[in-house]
Amino acid sequence: MIAVTERAKEELKMMLIASEAGPEKGLRLLPRPDGLFILTLDSELPGDQVVEYEGFKVLLVGIEYSKLLDGKTVECQDIEYETALFVR
Repeated sequence: MIAVTERAKEELKMMLIASEAGPEKGLRLLPRPDGLFILTLDSELPGDQVVEYEGFKVLLVGIEYSKLLDGKTVECQDIEYETALFVR
């Protein structure tokens, strides 16, 4: 199961608020071929791991990526003038 730090949950929540997504939407974590990850606005699908925070579905992880992300943690780090999310 993937873990998400409190600070990362807050960042993800702010991203959802900024996108003006409805309550049925969340941010889906998807791996890219280069080893990085992207977030995309999506709806929950059967089998998804859903991380909720203060009434928001801040992170959706598809069943097909659960094994790949098992034991990993999503966290935040301030880099110069922005905050970046990392999967470690």
